[in-house]
Amino acid sequence: MTIIQVIILGIIQGATEFIPISSSAHLLLIPWLLQWEETPSLGFDIILHLGTVMAVLIYFWRDWLAMAQSVLRWAIKRDNSDPNLKLLGLLILGTIPAAVIGGLFNDFFEQVFEYPLVASLMLFVTAGLLFIGERIGKQDRDPESMTWLDSLLIGLAQAIAIFPGISRSGATISAGRLRGLKRETAARFSFLLATPIILGTGIIHIFDLFETGINASETGALLIGFISAFVSGYLVIRWLLNFLRSRSTAIFSIYCVLAGTVCLIVLFARGV
Repeated sequence: MTIIQVIILGIIQGATEFIPISSSAHLLLIPWLLQWEETPSLGFDIILHLGTVMAVLIYFWRDWLAMAQSVLRWAIKRDNSDPNLKLLGLLILGTIPAAVIGGLFNDFFEQVFEYPLVASLMLFVTAGLLFIGERIGKQDRDPESMTWLDSLLIGLAQAIAIFPGISRSGATISAGRLRGLKRETAARFSFLLATPIILGTGIIHIFDLFETGINASETGALLIGFISAFVSGYLVIRWLLNFLRSRSTAIFSIYCVLAGTVCLIVLFARGV
């Protein structure tokens, strides 16, 4: 891929990882729609995801530090009254479904990522999830009211989003909304929840990359993609949290319907 293509994909990954329109669908469909000769590899996708994880870690560094301190306080004083300790427990629980499903069906999901038709159809699923979350969600619960059941259900939504085209942030935010969480609360938990699973998957695939070997030219492209994804991801997190304080996710639902429709038209036009 050219440097311009790498930067484009990095920006797209950073933005769509958090905007609920599916990063996996865009990473698959945009090179396909533009008929790029070389498409991004799974390793390249992982590096881009690590860029967005770095954005979450840095944007929410105070939250991560507070959670680490709460663990230390519990270890020394057996003090479990800190709400940050509860938040960490909720994040761990919410990570389990995606870790289990992803681990058991890893080969299947890697094959699914090769089919533009699947990603196009799943965009309509994302649109439906966002619509249902907005229509049914009450938006009146704060972070302190979150329960273990909330975390488990949001975690299951994250597991479903392993399919390309189903937005991870869209599924988890919608699940949070269905549990009555405020949009900003659901989005914040969604972003934090993304960190363990993407970071863990990224580390595993990095070892795979080193085993197969990386050319000097590939290293430069990976670094540029990582930086692009990090910068766009950081900026989008800040923008989206402000956006959701007063606006709904309806616009993203509409976008997914339009994008899915365009991709299906192109599919049929090309006879794919």
